[in-house]
Amino acid sequence: MPPDFFPGFERKRIAVPGAEIAAVVGGSGPPLLLLHGFPQSLIMWHRVAPALAERFTVIATDLRGYGESSVPASAPDHAPYSFRAMAGDQLAMMTRLGFDKFLVCGHDRGARTTHRMALDHPERVTAAAIMDILPTIFHYENVNRAFAAGYYHWFFFIQPFDFPERLIGANSDYFLERTLGRIGRAGAIDHQAMECYARAFRESARLHAMMEDYRAGASIDLEHDRADKGRKLSCPVLVLWGENGVVGRNFDVLDVWKGFAADLRGGALPCNHYLAEEQPELTAQRLLGFFAPFR
Repeated sequence: MPPDFFPGFERKRIAVPGAEIAAVVGGSGPPLLLLHGFPQSLIMWHRVAPALAERFTVIATDLRGYGESSVPASAPDHAPYSFRAMAGDQLAMMTRLGFDKFLVCGHDRGARTTHRMALDHPERVTAAAIMDILPTIFHYENVNRAFAAGYYHWFFFIQPFDFPERLIGANSDYFLERTLGRIGRAGAIDHQAMECYARAFRESARLHAMMEDYRAGASIDLEHDRADKGRKLSCPVLVLWGENGVVGRNFDVLDVWKGFAADLRGGALPCNHYLAEEQPELTAQRLLGFFAPFR
């Protein structure tokens, strides 16, 4: 990770049951956990975290299998890479840091982890920001042509090992660049950040972990979601999305989330999928405005 990405932040590696979680911690005030998406790492927050750290203690982490966190072995049911398992890592990590209750913001896979965390442990999450997703179960139960074409990788990644791993691994840099360029704004991602993402993507174990994340999303995560059908998040929830992204162009985002959150607000930003890298100042502004009452 480039040393100037998080000035004044402390790098940590925190042992939790079954994994080690890489993190950066900086700022002061109430704790705010930041969770990244695919195929990125905590580095995706480098343009947003300094502004948030002026008012909050910011903890940005790598999900298990991503970035510089450890890569636990998977299992036939993919449970080690379920959102419940990834949320468990983050809860244990926050406990180790001394934070019993905290704010959380997640993007993409990190947003799905946030959704599961706040649903399973409402006593721990004070408020949650969820960026550019709809609930996993909604997507799988409402697949249309636009979603299948825009997010084709969801259906490619869930194929049995080692079909996607072998094909992507043949030229992982090309696949990564095409994937980021297809759903994000060209040139928005810092070239040093892109190299960090690419380096992790080249590691066969991490690539496998990312595929297991998606395989879990199409199997055990859906079982968890079906078991909780009808339950809503009880904490205040902010939903943000890119107006030019696949989700923003094809769904009434707030209307869908009304079925999953009791206290909801949000809106679109003028960008594609990668809000924190495409519109960092506006993203930070919206997050600060939402989280300000919880200081």
